[in-house]
Amino acid sequence: MRYCDFRSDTVTRPTPQMRKAMAEAEVGDDVLGDDPTVKRLERLASDILQKEAALFVPSGTMGNAIAVKTWTKEGDAVVVEEMSHIYNLESGHLSVISRVLPRPVPSERGAIDLEAVERLVERKNIHIPPVTLISIENTHNSHGGAVVPLSHFVELRDLADRYSLRIHLDGARIFNAAAASGVSAAEYAGYCDSIMFCLSKGLSAPIGSMLAGPEDFIQEARRIRKLLGGGMRQVGVVAAAGIVALETMRERLTEDHRRAKNLASGLNDVRGMEVTPELV
Repeated sequence: MRYCDFRSDTVTRPTPQMRKAMAEAEVGDDVLGDDPTVKRLERLASDILQKEAALFVPSGTMGNAIAVKTWTKEGDAVVVEEMSHIYNLESGHLSVISRVLPRPVPSERGAIDLEAVERLVERKNIHIPPVTLISIENTHNSHGGAVVPLSHFVELRDLADRYSLRIHLDGARIFNAAAASGVSAAEYAGYCDSIMFCLSKGLSAPIGSMLAGPEDFIQEARRIRKLLGGGMRQVGVVAAAGIVALETMRERLTEDHRRAKNLASGLNDVRGMEVTPELV
């Protein structure tokens, strides 16, 4: 009997090409800045997203935690979507590590309520923590993998600029959003100050995520990564798989999407099952 595991795209396995690259990777001490394979991965990620710099991190949760810690100071408030991963499923690092106040707002399948955001931002007095950062997620995991439209990013950027706020994009699956919408990951990222994406989900690498943004942001993020215990030594062994992922796996995400739609359509025909294929 064939067993199909649909729990999550986190159960993907590295490809034979990745395993070969890992075995042959040139390595050095990345904490000392000596790992050439990590440097190559970071350059590749920043080039794809058209950001000044990028940082390899062990996980998406750490990438998000580093971004919030880097952009904010203790006592700030951060706007989050009420069902977002960063707010609900990352063990409370917003409060524990960054010591910021999360301000959840509703959304329409991940496109956050801009009027609600503006009401929070405009509440300025000594009793209320100031909003300094907005976090948005694309694709949105808890809304069934919904793709937030580019037009929403345009409006969100306009709001953020009017109030001098930063935007962090939890783009764990940003290449799925790009494959589904036809909008490049770089274009989505262009409306945000920083972006995190995962290598170990649909891209099939075994370990790691990337955080990208301005050069000075990444310099401080590198320090915060060390503070959180995320500095790794001869990590080019796994960075090599990340390079293969970015070079070979992004385009084939459309095949994943096609198969997911076929599965949804088939399940919808099973008595007792109810699926909405058009939302897949």
